[in-house]
Amino acid sequence: MSRYLAFLRAINVGGHIVKMEHLRQLFASLGYTNVETFIASGNVIFEAPTRNTRDIEKQIEGHLRESLGYAVATFIRTPCELAAIARYQPFPAPELEEAGNALYIAFLPTPPSDEAQRTLMASRTRTDDFHIHGREMYWLCRTRISDSVFSGARLEKLLGMPVTMRNVTTVRKLAARYPPS
Repeated sequence: MSRYLAFLRAINVGGHIVKMEHLRQLFASLGYTNVETFIASGNVIFEAPTRNTRDIEKQIEGHLRESLGYAVATFIRTPCELAAIARYQPFPAPELEEAGNALYIAFLPTPPSDEAQRTLMASRTRTDDFHIHGREMYWLCRTRISDSVFSGARLEKLLGMPVTMRNVTTVRKLAARYPPS
């Protein structure tokens, strides 16, 4: 059995309320074991016998659509991948440490195309800066996220693919709690 972390889009936002106990049961009904959730924003940790993460994503997405009645984009990462994501430094440390600045990590299904990356980078502002690294987009927001002109929906449109975002603090806590074995 291998451990995985699932980052789910559309859980406990936009009127889609899912109790974490129910979400754990949904994962367990797929045959996954040692299912845990971390905060109520769609972070699920579990073990599965297969090593094909794309197959796992498709299985979870299909099951959640059937069980919840709406699409839930699913982004799977291994503990090793998550540790690397948490360690990655997309911006200079002084920028990240400046009061009022926040770093968000958007999980993507695949690396965005060169064209999508150019579109995203052309959209940067003095307040919002972006960096793509593999299947993640790092967003440095130099204001409150609610005051930014960007949102998950706008970023999805710019990149041409679904995304789900987490604050870097959440990602680092998960990486520390579930280190590579």
